[in-house]
Parts: sequence; C-alpha cells; structure tokens
Amino acid sequence: MIGTSLINMYAKCSDIPASRQVFDYMPERNVVTWNAMIGGYLKHGHIDSASILFDQMSLRTEVTWIEMIDGFTRSGDTVKARYLFNRVPLELKNVVTWTVMVDGYTSNGEMEAARELFEEMPERNCYVWSSMISGYCKRGDVKEAKAMFDRIPVRNLVNWNSLISGYAQNGFCEEALEAFSKMQEERFEPDEVTFASVLSACAQLGSLDAGREIHSMINHNRIKLNQFVSNALVDMYAKCGDLTNARLIFEGMAHSSSACWNSMISGFAIHGKCREALQFFGRMECSNEKPDDITFLSVLSACAHGGFVDEGLEIFSRMEKYGLAARIKHYGCLVDLLGRAGRLKEAYDLIKKMAMKPNDAIWGALLGACRIHVDEDMVQKLMEELAPSNSGLDSGDDSHYVLLSNIYAASDRWERAETMRKVMQDKGLQKIPGRSAVMLSNTERQFSERS
Repeated sequence: MIGTSLINMYAKCSDIPASRQVFDYMPERNVVTWNAMIGGYLKHGHIDSASILFDQMSLRTEVTWIEMIDGFTRSGDTVKARYLFNRVPLELKNVVTWTVMVDGYTSNGEMEAARELFEEMPERNCYVWSSMISGYCKRGDVKEAKAMFDRIPVRNLVNWNSLISGYAQNGFCEEALEAFSKMQEERFEPDEVTFASVLSACAQLGSLDAGREIHSMINHNRIKLNQFVSNALVDMYAKCGDLTNARLIFEGMAHSSSACWNSMISGFAIHGKCREALQFFGRMECSNEKPDDITFLSVLSACAHGGFVDEGLEIFSRMEKYGLAARIKHYGCLVDLLGRAGRLKEAYDLIKKMAMKPNDAIWGALLGACRIHVDEDMVQKLMEELAPSNSGLDSGDDSHYVLLSNIYAASDRWERAETMRKVMQDKGLQKIPGRSAVMLSNTERQFSERS
C-alpha cells in the first residue's frame, strides 16, 4: 500500500522516473500497483511504456482496460483504443468501458463511429448521453444534439449543462436561456457550470437585464464564485456595457486569468473607454498574467477608436517581446488605426510589407479611410492593386465597390460613382442592407436601412 501510494504521488508530481524506480524495487506488487504505474505513464503521454507494462500483466481488472483505452483516445489513436475495447473480456466490459470508448470518439470528433457504438450499448449512463450531446455541439450540429437530449429517459443536471453550454458555444443564446428556464421548471438546481454558460449567452445577446437577474440568482443560491463564474460575470457586464459592475467583480477576484483581463480591456474598448483600456493593459503587463493574441487585438482596437496612433504603433511592436506573431486581424487594426488618423501612405506601406496576403478586411479598412479623407490618389493606387487580375475586387465582396462609389460621389466624381454601381449590377452583386437591433421592454426590435 505504501509503495503504491508513492508511485501515485511521484506520478502526480510529474516525476515518472522516480515513480518507476519505486515500482521496480517493490518486493511485491498487486494489480492496483500495476494500474497506478500504467496510469502515471498515460497521464504524461508515455503510451509505449504503458503498453509494455500492460502486456506484461498476468492479471487485469476493468480499471486496467479502461485506463489503456482512455490513454489511447486522449493521444488521438482511436484505432488502437477500439482494438483494446474489442479485446476486453465480456465479464469486465461494463457501462464505464463503453462510455470511455464512446467519449474517446466524441473527443476526437469521430461522431459517426461514436453514434454507431452508442446505439450498440446494452445500457447507458448519464455521462455517455452528455458525451454525445457535447460531441455534436463541438461539431456545430446543435439540431442533432437536441434530438439526442430529447431521447434521454431520465435526465440529470449534467445532461442539461451539456445542452445549455452547447447552445451558448454555438451562438444559440436564446435557446440556451430557454433551456435554462425549462431546467428550472423540472426542479433542477443550477450549479457553477450552468451559470457560467447562461452568463455567456447573456453576454453574446447583450442582455443586461437577464444577466443581472442571473447574478441575483447566483447570490441567492450562494453559488461559490469560482474562476469560471467570476470570469463569466465580468465578461457579461463588460460586453453589456455595465463597466462599473464588471470592474467591481474584477477587483474583488483573488486571481484574474488572462481571459478576465481580456474581457475588461475589450469591454472598455467596445464602449469607448479607450484610455481605461490602455491603463488596464499596463496593469496586466505588471501582473503575473501575460498578454495574448486577444489582448493585443483589444488594445489595438481601443487605440484605433481613441485615436492613439503612437501608442498603438508602440504596443504593436511589443508583441514580439511576448513571443507573439502578428496575425491578419492585428494588421487590420493597425491599418484602421493609421487610416483613421489620415496616415494613408503609412497604412498602404504597412500592407505591402505584411508577411501574409492581405484579405478583403484589410483593403476595406484602407478604402474606408480613403472615403473619410477623400484621398483620390490613394484610391487610384488601390484600384490598380485591387484589379481582378490581382485577385482583389473579384473576391465576391461587394463592399469594396460600394466604398469606391461613395468615395467618387463624395468628391463629385459622379460618372465614376455610377460606373462602380454599374459594375456591381453587371456582376450581379447587391448591397446587403445593414441591420440594427434594440431591446425595448424585453422585446427585440430590428431595423433595416434602405438600399
């Protein structure tokens, strides 16, 4: 017992050589000892070493088989996992063994194989139902996930959480809130996982009233504000524009993750508090959390909207310090930043120096700046750059044509403006009307602009 405990301890502390040394020097070993050593190997990805030990075992329990199957699926090798699953003796193949194999398939996105095995199961537990629901949601097949949920004979909280989080992750936020209400009607008490998911749905919808109501439920039910719930609250309040409450919760947290910092910075940026976004970025750099790609995207966006050109350029240069490579979206923010400030030549030069090929969003940002500053020389240069032969305006994005038409109209070049509209007509392109939504008395009203 002491030897087995030592093997477990060393394995959990990531000292596999010490764990194996204890195993080798033990005068007697039972099957639990072997399972502990195999589990240690698998936890740290040493599949081959675990397989060698497995083959040497004279006696195996259901735990042994489950550990090996789970280890192979976590490494992405579902073929070997299925081979082992098929070899499990009938007397040891229980509902957990089946569930581990099905979950291995769903975790690796192999939903057809998972469904086939799931339908063969002699009995099912709540976890295998949730695994199937989560697997379909990860693939974006929310309809099939709901159909699977509806088949569950007796549901529990885990099943409801899988459905609600799946809805929220796929942007079906109203459905997530509706499922949350039905769950409560069936007398299920929400937990931390439930609240984190529904808060995410509120954040995406921008529904502050619903978010506040859920926050009140969290306090009333005395739900522990762990990192996930706290992050979700900060994100909800920040995205819904209640930056005061977002900041109160943030400042009260013992430890703020990078996701939480990003929520605050992007919240300030989205709602026009650009100076505060930069201040929080400075605080983050002084904390134990390092900025990531999303952090820089939010800060650069704040600089663009606040007109902080020099700060934005300096912040962009800091990405290398953190070992981060600038992506197309970061360049897009920088082009937008320079364009808004009227520094169109610098923006154009930046595009030409980019390591990757500029996309429609990059050219669109510069064209938008040309419209604001009515720079016909730059427009002419862009027309040459974006000619169909250079794979620019032929991308099927009609917004460039609309921008060009508006630029010419703003400078009284009506013939060219009409030419752009005619090109759109000849190509069969239509300007998609913009749409806005506003919440009035908990009812969403949508408005469309005229073409």
